[in-house]
Amino acid sequence: MTGGSELPATAALADEEATEALGAAIAVHLRPGDLVLLEGPLGAGKTTLVRGLVAALGGDPAEVCSPTFVLLETYEAASSAIRRLHHADLYRLRGQAAAPWDEVGLGDALDDPDAVTAVEWPESWSWAGSADRRVLRVRLAHAGDGRLADLAWIEA
Repeated sequence: MTGGSELPATAALADEEATEALGAAIAVHLRPGDLVLLEGPLGAGKTTLVRGLVAALGGDPAEVCSPTFVLLETYEAASSAIRRLHHADLYRLRGQAAAPWDEVGLGDALDDPDAVTAVEWPESWSWAGSADRRVLRVRLAHAGDGRLADLAWIEA
């Protein structure tokens, strides 16, 4: 992993600002081709975390919104290596036997050599990819008035 200290295995997130800050901390460790899987219930902060990723990568965090209805959004980034962040929300595709990657555009996003892809609601699909793809799983959960995040790099 690159860029600063290692990511924590868990993080307590008191509010939106803390969730965005976690996104910024994750961004330091990302490189082109990485996949970030964001799991958690509605309102757990998945899109808020993406807002922190985009801001830290030099993009406009005000552009970030949940792509629940369009399924895939792309945000320009201004970091030296990562030029785009693709943000998918697969909530509406839950329960389908196979995800329609080509229809959604997710296959192209995952193959973009200058981008990172963040996917909300990835739980229903296998994410086996090429051996060189790094995958970070972030599980967010409600914890009282705040949130709790569990982070782990997984084998693709």
